[in-house]
Amino acid sequence: MSAEGRDDFLPYNRPLIGEEEIAEVVDTLRSGWLTTGPKTKRFEEDLARYVAAPHVLALSSGTAALHLGLAAAGIGPGDEVITSALTFASCAHVIVHLGATPVLADIREDDFNIDPESIARLITPKTRALMPVHYAGQPCRMDDIIAIARTNRLFVLDDAAHAIGARHGERPVGSLADATAFSFYATKNLATGEGGALATADPEIDARARVLALHGMNRDAWRRYEAGGSWYYEIVEAGFKYNFTDIQAALGLHQLRRLEAMTERRAALAERYRRGLADLPEVILPQVRPEVRHAWHLYPMRIRPAALRIDRGRFIELLTERGIGTSVHFIPLYRHPYYRENFGFRPEDYPVTERVYESIISLPLYPAMTDADADRVVEAVRAVARAERR
Repeated sequence: MSAEGRDDFLPYNRPLIGEEEIAEVVDTLRSGWLTTGPKTKRFEEDLARYVAAPHVLALSSGTAALHLGLAAAGIGPGDEVITSALTFASCAHVIVHLGATPVLADIREDDFNIDPESIARLITPKTRALMPVHYAGQPCRMDDIIAIARTNRLFVLDDAAHAIGARHGERPVGSLADATAFSFYATKNLATGEGGALATADPEIDARARVLALHGMNRDAWRRYEAGGSWYYEIVEAGFKYNFTDIQAALGLHQLRRLEAMTERRAALAERYRRGLADLPEVILPQVRPEVRHAWHLYPMRIRPAALRIDRGRFIELLTERGIGTSVHFIPLYRHPYYRENFGFRPEDYPVTERVYESIISLPLYPAMTDADADRVVEAVRAVARAERR
């Protein structure tokens, strides 16, 4: 039997779904509203209050939110968009889909977030937008990033796929930038299976995104089919099929209501890891800046290669043998063949990202974990480190 097949294998992630979500989904199935309908509207309103954004548009994915955020801002061919080298491919994909050029900034070694100084060095006359990524759930240095953007008249779209529930000072993520993209994928802090949302204070960005989200129609489907709605519509742009469904909203309504408790649980588990691993010289634990609230989507631990006889890959294998699931976030964009070959990105241009990538391991971290689960992870990390130390 493989390690993953063990009865006691602790997976890297497991969503926390309660009876409330199940009952709401059943109610949705009985209501007849399977696609975008009244529960989607309720979810958008509840989420707008939570993230302190006047406008929230629920969408089919976080990637859709990134795409529409840039499209609604008019990003297109000839434009450059700066984003982090350490992020998932969606960030660069949506830039390419719009005919624009992705430009990668290096990260800071303390929090793995995009480095404002690197951003400033990369701005050219073609730069139109910045896409900071709140890595692992810790907000970027947004005061610095917004200052750079305002000086250079740039649009700022936050990738907050990891960061719902996070805050910069007293301001929630969702209210920090011109627009913010959230993800509700199955592994995220608020999970609807698939899904995402675009939040903004700009009514023009919201209005254009709503048209683009559903084929470029000038009215959305649930208004067409509700009592008093009109059958007539006009296509005003070549839009997309990015709408959210009421089945997803049924999950999201209750996930949002329990989000604060789930975030606190993630923070408690992260603190348990810190206490259990802080004295281990073979690892480097994540730091939290004092001015932010971390959402703890990930717990990105680094190993010290010079202190061990093994590399990161072998460390992960040994944790797997001990029944602990892990992951790596992320393979940097410049290492992927498509981006390396088409844009000429080179690892040597991103020295901090390279150091972090070669040593980082995401430990299990999710609200369904027990204290005993976290202690198992700590014991496994300590055992591997002790056995393999130089």
